[in-house]
Amino acid sequence: MVNEQNQTWVLRNRPVGDLKEGDLELVETPLAPLEDGQVRAKTIYLSLDPTNRIWMSDMDAYLPPVQIGDPMRGGGLSVITESRFEGLAPGDIVNTGLAGWAIYNTLPGAALTKLPKLPGVPLTAFMGPLGATGMTAYFGLMDIGKPKAGETVVVSAAAGAVGSMVGQIAKIQGCRVVGIAGGADKCRWLTEVAGFDAGIDYKNEDVGAALDKHCPKGIDINFENVGGKIMDEVIARLNDFSRMPLCGLISTYNATTPVPGPYNFANLLMRRTLVKGFIVIDYFPRFPEGMQQMAQWLMEGKLKFETDIVDGFEKAPASLSRLFEGKNLGKLVVQVSPEPV
Repeated sequence: MVNEQNQTWVLRNRPVGDLKEGDLELVETPLAPLEDGQVRAKTIYLSLDPTNRIWMSDMDAYLPPVQIGDPMRGGGLSVITESRFEGLAPGDIVNTGLAGWAIYNTLPGAALTKLPKLPGVPLTAFMGPLGATGMTAYFGLMDIGKPKAGETVVVSAAAGAVGSMVGQIAKIQGCRVVGIAGGADKCRWLTEVAGFDAGIDYKNEDVGAALDKHCPKGIDINFENVGGKIMDEVIARLNDFSRMPLCGLISTYNATTPVPGPYNFANLLMRRTLVKGFIVIDYFPRFPEGMQQMAQWLMEGKLKFETDIVDGFEKAPASLSRLFEGKNLGKLVVQVSPEPV
């Protein structure tokens, strides 16, 4: 293994607007011997998330930006190939947390946890409902949204990894759920598979008119993933004492000039809306709680999920654009190596 080459995507330029060819470079380096306490983890699935784009920019965010010349940062699932840590052995599968975009990552074994095997639950579930996106949905809705039976919940980017989970959790809580997504196929998936009460196709419908139709009693919870014009339409229809978990603003991440809005900001005051931004790492100490509940719902058949798999490590940078173009259904990942048999 010492003589084997590793491949890593390294940040070479800070993107201006959309990520372009040359902003990331695929670099080969030899693997160094492990030190005591370390493990070598071979990536199986690499997570692609909107926050990857944030980390490439030199901006004030919840984590420091990736520095020029450093490996791109991202989450993933990996299999241990070498270990000098007593608690992990070759063949064990782990969530690598925020490691590098690399085929192999050398990591402290104490920071990793072996993933359990759940009957009937595929490994990809640990990238979706049982991963960071599932925890984002669970804690964002339950802790900030505080859904009550009979309330109306609107979810933007509803066919994405987080939004699709939010809507289903809200249904479990007895809410009326309206999802906003791009395209008839996604909206059909929301209503026919995920159990949403309605889907709004923002690419082909008047979002405001559709919200009036599907939310006749107003909106009690807006789980916000998108921002921009869609967020303005939702804010205009919020009820008194509504709640707005602010999870993402993906419509703005590639902007090259300041983004105005929300234009209906005053309505947040008039409706006495609670707006709270949150980052899933804030809830890391409570992940076992969230995973236990999500796993129970999953095994009971109450949660449906999709994994949008791109095959090939070399396709990672180009595939990130699928998130911003709304081409993914469910959790977007790159398969770097086969799942262990």
